[in-house]
Amino acid sequence: MSEEIVNKVAQSALQTLDLEEYYPREEIVLFDLKPYLFMEKILREKDFRAALQQIDWNQYQDKIVAVTCSVDAIIPLWSYMLIAVNLQPFARDIIMGDEQTALQQVFLSRLAAIDIQEFADKRIIVKGCGDLPLGGFAYMEIAKRLRPVVKSIMYGEACSNVPVYKKK
Repeated sequence: MSEEIVNKVAQSALQTLDLEEYYPREEIVLFDLKPYLFMEKILREKDFRAALQQIDWNQYQDKIVAVTCSVDAIIPLWSYMLIAVNLQPFARDIIMGDEQTALQQVFLSRLAAIDIQEFADKRIIVKGCGDLPLGGFAYMEIAKRLRPVVKSIMYGEACSNVPVYKKK
């Protein structure tokens, strides 16, 4: 009774796509305009420019910087441009919004850079249940991008998956 055990999952034509491979691992830091405001309400150009000259921009080296204002204030649009030109030589990326917005934008841009044609006419399992909090937006984006080219999309693991889409 020495029947050979066959791993049908390994022999299948399924291809696993692990979204965690595209998850931003760089540090995301917040640049809040609040400390640069007069009475936490108004940005004064002269004071703001002077304050920007005092910042050690090296602290943002290779980081993703989320630029926001944590108080309801009058912020002239040119101030964001000043921040960007100061950060650009140091930061890996500069995003308008909080840390979560920055994470989502960078993650989505990485998913957008995937060459979807490599999945053409294949059966794809988008890996679920990982170690990182990916968010529904990532799964929605990858499904939207894969659907036009694949034979099928599943969620989960090869041994236990949820069918999402099958080309007719």
